[in-house]
Amino acid sequence: MLSERLYQSIELMERYSIELAIDLLHRLDVIDRLGEWRSADELCHVLSFQPRFSFALGWILERLVETGCMEARTDGDTHFYHMRHAPWQPELERLRAVGLNIDPANAATLDLLDHAASLYPAVARGEQSGDHSLFGPQGILLWLNYFHNDNLTYAVNNWVSAMLAADRLSTRPRLRILELGAGAGSASKILVRWFDERGLLPQIERYLITEPNAFFRRRGQRDLAKQYPDLALEWGALDVNLPWDAQGVALGEFNLVYAVNVLHISKDLLFSLNQARSALTGNGWLVIGECLRPYVNQPIYPELMFQILESFTDVQTDSEIRPNPGFLTADHWRRAFTRAGFERVEVAPDIDSIREIYPHFFTGAICGQNTAASK
Repeated sequence: MLSERLYQSIELMERYSIELAIDLLHRLDVIDRLGEWRSADELCHVLSFQPRFSFALGWILERLVETGCMEARTDGDTHFYHMRHAPWQPELERLRAVGLNIDPANAATLDLLDHAASLYPAVARGEQSGDHSLFGPQGILLWLNYFHNDNLTYAVNNWVSAMLAADRLSTRPRLRILELGAGAGSASKILVRWFDERGLLPQIERYLITEPNAFFRRRGQRDLAKQYPDLALEWGALDVNLPWDAQGVALGEFNLVYAVNVLHISKDLLFSLNQARSALTGNGWLVIGECLRPYVNQPIYPELMFQILESFTDVQTDSEIRPNPGFLTADHWRRAFTRAGFERVEVAPDIDSIREIYPHFFTGAICGQNTAASK
């Protein structure tokens, strides 16, 4: 799973996203405004961009700081940027060819990065909605390809999460599983496949797979039900931002609540974590896979695809557990799980050690146990 091919693919995506950031600074006419120190908010005002675009613009500017072309300073909570020298001309076509040579399946991530970047100018000017455009007819196919298990740079999220879940539940004689935000089912498929390899499928007496988007839900149901006709699978819709018991999720019902790259978009993270704990049995586990930011404020390439989505940025922040929208650090997740009442909180693999050697590994799974007495 953690192969040389994955390493090279991640490095390629990081470089490709920096090249896209340079290209976007030109297309957004930002570079000529950076002869003096400016914040992202100031630039949005000067260029008549939508105020909410400031978050995405800040990410673009931070990517340029990494190149040495731009310098940054902080005054209180505000970051200011100044162009030191003009960046090089982006080499997107050459890097795309390199990425496809590493792994032809990298086309899925490259295509989605390109499509998202192409929408930035119109979203900045308020001419288009990021949510509407990214999930329009053209975007849907790109998302399906990106979340597919053939796409190694994404599938690693599913594998890390499934392995941790199996380790935590391997001794249970009966398993009742609730999955959140399953999308088209790539995480579900890997979880079932890994449980099968571990000999755990006979223990599953109920597996409720939820996804609010009907198109994705039907697609996932069709594929998984065909592959595992004898498994106790159910499908439904669940909004993690609303009370779960009012949506048919009974209190204390499940041994495992499972989600891959879902809870970082909860509007109120602590609310959703508390809802998950309420759905668990007295010794049940919450296991989530998340794209993890190795260091606070470190820009990472997957953000380019998500940060123009209102659902990604329109969340309640908290200085301790969620200082920014989007992806969090391992420490933020540990503190969030602990504040929500979970015990035996762990992050796997050991991201804190890995980042000292390789700061571009962004994948991890977080688990916590509900040790409250069974209801």
